[in-house]
Amino acid sequence: MDGTLVDSEKVWDISLDDLAAELGGTLSLATRQAMVGSNQERTIAMLFTELGLAHVESELAAASAWLTRRTAELFTLGLPWRPGALEALRMVRASGLPTALVTSTQRDLTELALDSIGREFFDFTLCGDEVSRTKPHPEPYLTAAARLGVAPADCLVVEDSPTGAASAAAAGCTVLVVPCEVPVEPGPRRVFRDTLENLDLATLAGLRSEQYDDTAR
Repeated sequence: MDGTLVDSEKVWDISLDDLAAELGGTLSLATRQAMVGSNQERTIAMLFTELGLAHVESELAAASAWLTRRTAELFTLGLPWRPGALEALRMVRASGLPTALVTSTQRDLTELALDSIGREFFDFTLCGDEVSRTKPHPEPYLTAAARLGVAPADCLVVEDSPTGAASAAAAGCTVLVVPCEVPVEPGPRRVFRDTLENLDLATLAGLRSEQYDDTAR
């Protein structure tokens, strides 16, 4: 979702910077980039480490709640689409292909984002607080494939981050990587595009063969 369908990583930039200031520090670019694709629990832990704060459970929970409130305020203002994302969703949905949204974002914030994105594009959505192990572990995509009734090897995942791409590839899915905020290294089961613009079903079908070409970009 974040950075793949909508350009919401920039919203997270604001809320995370605001939280760092609330906690008396600043968030470095390197740590912020490492957070891309992570779930909120890990993100908060990384922020506390960055600021030299003790990982006290009650304080971590309070910071997480603060971040949720601030991000929710920003999400309600609307989220801008990534180039070609809306058209790609419409095309896939019209084709009748089973489709799921698999995000590291927690359910309450995802529901706000879906007000902008549209729930009608997905058979179901799976959020970061609804699995025991989040990206980069393969559990989110293995869970989604099972719920869709499709073998992971027959799934195409669209991702923008190293964390998400690693999760999908480890699950055995083909991964269409469209980087957004941070670069993603080439690897097995990954094919690359600069944008989701001008996608069609024939192109999507061909991506599974491209994954075996190490030069596919």
